Amino acid sequence: MNKIQQIEWSEWLDFNQDMISETPETSGVFMMHAGMKILHIGGSNNMRKAITSISERCVLDATRFRYSKEKDFEKRKKELITDYKKRHEGKLPECMN
Repeated sequence: MNKIQQIEWSEWLDFNQDMISETPETSGVFMMHAGMKILHIGGSNNMRKAITSISERCVLDATRFRYSKEKDFEKRKKELITDYKKRHEGKLPECMN
């Protein structure tokens, strides 16, 4: 089974201050999207802080996000990006170019 499929994601949450404030302050990975298009794949040892501190204009247009607690978030982030690129002709998410 593909490791990406084994991730225990949260539900897709509205990208607003209330939902971000409920994001765990633990290590993990997260994705943001707008219009069903992934904008950003990130990872941090503190997901809430990382999501709050993103200031890129592109990512601020996100409408929803989801996260997964992961101890080895750097490895998991690389796996997610590799998987994304395989499915999108080698391209990164829009806000990661």
